[in-house]
Amino acid sequence: MNKPVESVASKRVKTTLVFWALLSVYAAARILQVFPGKVPIFVVVALHVLPLIVFALIHGATIYGTRGIVTFLAICLVIGNIFENLGIRTGFPFGHYYFTDLMGPKLFGVPILLGLAYLGMAYLSWIVAHLILRNVRSPLAGSHDVTLPLVAGFIMVAWDFSQDPVWSTFMHLWIWQQGGAYFGVPVSNFLGWYLTVYVFYQLFAFYLRGRPANPDPLPASYWQQAVLFYAVSAAGNILVVIPRVGLTVVSDPTGTKWKVSDITRTCALVSIFAMGAFALLAWTGLADQKPK
Repeated sequence: MNKPVESVASKRVKTTLVFWALLSVYAAARILQVFPGKVPIFVVVALHVLPLIVFALIHGATIYGTRGIVTFLAICLVIGNIFENLGIRTGFPFGHYYFTDLMGPKLFGVPILLGLAYLGMAYLSWIVAHLILRNVRSPLAGSHDVTLPLVAGFIMVAWDFSQDPVWSTFMHLWIWQQGGAYFGVPVSNFLGWYLTVYVFYQLFAFYLRGRPANPDPLPASYWQQAVLFYAVSAAGNILVVIPRVGLTVVSDPTGTKWKVSDITRTCALVSIFAMGAFALLAWTGLADQKPK
C-alpha cells in the first residue's frame, strides 16, 4: 500500500535535485557575466538561457501536462520571434536596433539564443503572477483570463528593464541605432516588450480556458522553486555594480556618453525594487494560501 507513496516521494526528491542543479548553473552564469573574458560571452548567454528552459519544461509539465507546457513555450517562441524580426526590419514595436554577432547564430536576423531566452523567463514571470494573484490552486477562469496576462507582462518587462542597458549600451550584444533616454535604450523598447509578452500570455490564457487544473495539490516548495529562480535572476543583475577595470564611460550610436557606474547602479536598483518586489509579493502570496 505504501509503494505508490514512496514512488511519488522519490520522484519529488529527484526533481528537487534537478532543480538545485539547474539553479546552481544559472547562478554561476550570472556570476560569470561580471568577469568578461574568462568565458566566451556566447557560453555565458547559453548558460543564462538553457537552465531556465529545462526548468520550465519540468516544472510546467506538472501543472499543465507535457502538451500544455510545450504549447506555452511554442507560443512564446513563435510570437517572440515574429515581433523581434518585425522590430529589426521596421522599428516597430521596440525601436530601431540590430544584434551583433556576440550572441551566436541567428535565425532571420534574431539570435537563436535570444528567442530561447523568452521561454524560461516568460514561464517564471507567469508563475510569479499566479502567486501574486493568489490563484495557483484553482483553474484559470473569470477575470483571471485577463488580469493574469496583464500582471505577468509587467513582471516580464521588469526583467528587461533591469538589464537592457547593460547588455546593449554597455556590453553591445545588440545596438540601439538611435539611442534612447534610458542609458541609450528607447522608451519604445519597453512598450514593445509589454505588447509582445502580453500577446503570448493572453493567447496561452485562451488556450487554458475550460481546461481543468492539476487535481493534485502541489507542495509550497514546488511553487517556491520558480520564485527562487526569478529572485536569483534579480540578484545576478545586482552583481553588475562590481567595477570593471579600464571602463568608465560608454557611448551609444548617437554619440551620447553614459557613465558605466550610472548604468549598473540604476539597473541594480531596478532589480531590487521591481523584480525584488515581485518576488517578495509572490512568496508572501503563496504563504497566504491554504490547500483545499
